[in-house]
Amino acid sequence: MIIGVPTEIKDNEYRVAMTLGGVKQLTDAGHEVRIQSGAGLGSGFLDEEYARLGGTIVPTAADAWAADMVVKVKEPQESEYPFLRPDLVLFTYLHLAAEEQLTKVMRDSGVIGIAYETVELANGHLPLLTPMSEVAGRMSIQVGASQLERKNGGRGKLLGGVPGVRASDVIILGGGVVGTQAAMMALGLGANVVIIDLNLDRLRYLSEVLRGNLTTIASNPYAVSEAVKRADLLIGAVLIKGAKAPRLVTAEMVSAMKPGSVIVDVAIDQGGCIETARPTTHSNPTYVVDGVVHYCVTNMPGAVPRTSTYALNNATLPYMVKLANMGVEQAIAKDMALALGVNTYKGRIVYQAVAEAFGLEYTPLQSLM
Repeated sequence: MIIGVPTEIKDNEYRVAMTLGGVKQLTDAGHEVRIQSGAGLGSGFLDEEYARLGGTIVPTAADAWAADMVVKVKEPQESEYPFLRPDLVLFTYLHLAAEEQLTKVMRDSGVIGIAYETVELANGHLPLLTPMSEVAGRMSIQVGASQLERKNGGRGKLLGGVPGVRASDVIILGGGVVGTQAAMMALGLGANVVIIDLNLDRLRYLSEVLRGNLTTIASNPYAVSEAVKRADLLIGAVLIKGAKAPRLVTAEMVSAMKPGSVIVDVAIDQGGCIETARPTTHSNPTYVVDGVVHYCVTNMPGAVPRTSTYALNNATLPYMVKLANMGVEQAIAKDMALALGVNTYKGRIVYQAVAEAFGLEYTPLQSLM
């Protein structure tokens, strides 16, 4: 199989879909890996290193996209839409439930789109979303603490306080991977942390394994509203697999927050769980609504690409190898987790939550194979 690795072009996206070890493993298995020149620079991988391990360096994005399968990190940007075609397998993060235009473009192009974020094991685990959720969860506290500084528009509070001065209040909506990692970081810095989640068993588990000033609260609109009022830092960490995130925090709730408090909506990739959230970029990461600083960057892990690229490829490489060795049809027929990753297939939307997000026709994948 010919596998293409184009340079990521989303704003300040420095990750790359394949590490040096990934190139070696695939080329040793007899596959050709075409890497666009400079694709790995942001993560510290030189063209010469890729070439030494068997990679083929190609000069343009068109050359990298002229492959049987393209592996990426982020969803196709508008300038990449012309590269989508019926005989192509695209393996990347897609987040289609928040992107109606991209959904329709992928459907109409006929591309087989396999989304990292919806590959799902029998136990419900999302193995390809987890590593970036871990990075984003930890980063949410780093960037939130920074935005709380007065020079950045925040309240001027140190997250953990100091002896004699109350620590900041961190409210985390969602106790999944993002929320857990955010809580670990915030508790480690000495903050007062509240995790809100619908799943009582999950809250019991978190109260047992996390150490520090932690409170867990069962989610309902009133509990969310009251907690949001107290927040110095509010983290949106809600996830519904493959679907648009629910809006748990209304604009009215945001207006009741303290001036200079900070929102980091990690769920923005899936549309955001806070009504006032809108996508931002690393170049222009924040904006203010009713005195509240909003940080809603859609590719947060791109800021730490060395860590993120390794973490992502550790998880994605076995699936890349399976797709390359077996071919897409056989691979998705034999691996149910990979089959659940398929969002578009030969002109059809085959992931139900994506179709429902926009009122589009849904076709079960099994009926097409």
